[in-house]
Amino acid sequence: MSFIILIAVFVISCLIIYFAGEWVVDGVMNVARYLGWKEFVLSFLVMAFFGSLPNLFVGISSALQGIPELSLGEIISGNIINLTLVLAIPIILTGKPIAIESRTINTTLFFALGAIFLPFVLLLDGTLSRVDGVLLISFYFSYIFWLFAKKERFKKTFDKTELDKQNIGKAFLGFLEGLSKTILGIGLIIIAAQGIVWSAQGLALGLNMSIILVGIFIVGFGNAIPELYFSIKCSERENNYMVLGNLLGSVITIATLVLGIVALIHPISIAEFNNFTVARAFLLFPCILFVIFSKTDKKITKKEAWFLIFVYIVFLITETIISF
Repeated sequence: MSFIILIAVFVISCLIIYFAGEWVVDGVMNVARYLGWKEFVLSFLVMAFFGSLPNLFVGISSALQGIPELSLGEIISGNIINLTLVLAIPIILTGKPIAIESRTINTTLFFALGAIFLPFVLLLDGTLSRVDGVLLISFYFSYIFWLFAKKERFKKTFDKTELDKQNIGKAFLGFLEGLSKTILGIGLIIIAAQGIVWSAQGLALGLNMSIILVGIFIVGFGNAIPELYFSIKCSERENNYMVLGNLLGSVITIATLVLGIVALIHPISIAEFNNFTVARAFLLFPCILFVIFSKTDKKITKKEAWFLIFVYIVFLITETIISF
């Protein structure tokens, strides 16, 4: 494939993601306002479902082709990116910390920590079996059950002044418009993200990178782009709840639901232990840092965001040294 074509696809895909991100943020806020749900919860569910579709497509495809290790690599990489770049870049660009004060969010942090640890515990024997896949999927739905067990965890009392001025029909049309913008925007982001992955994979073929490294360096980063752009747009609107809903939803969903589905289709065996061990350490470290930072001043500061960026850079350098 021509180098120029690959670069063109990459650039066009980035532009599509940029503009589609605006639609998604507007759409989610309108839908949340109409339903009376907390923006954190809706961002968690919407971005967790739609944002994880690229991970799920890659996972199913790789499992059917007998190389589920590709999915494991990109899931590990995706969550490292979520806990470093996706969290840090919006803070650095806006210069504003992300506050973590809600009890629901704080409890979700520990669910996220469990979602990160569980696959590694199940992989201690070197294989993620179909039974392990069922356990991972069960963990995901246990969180969903907890979230909706009490109304105060997902319901929010919005300022209904504007809605009261509208008739029911007009309010419902606004809801449909918001839902349409959300679905269309996320759809465009997913397609554009795959364009980035495709073009990057084409360039990576000439480097003779191993399957798990392609997952870690290329596919994982490409599939994390929807979450990254969504977080940046939410930060520009100073909506921390949507940033955290997007982030934690992505972490929990791909580490449990998506990985569990892949394991059900084809058990995953680990052969490249060096790469996997390093990736595992770099995934656990930012996750623990995230929890610590959130408990100190109940916010993630710009200084802490730069440290998370540093962790990601060290991860890339370490994986490169090990692999070549």
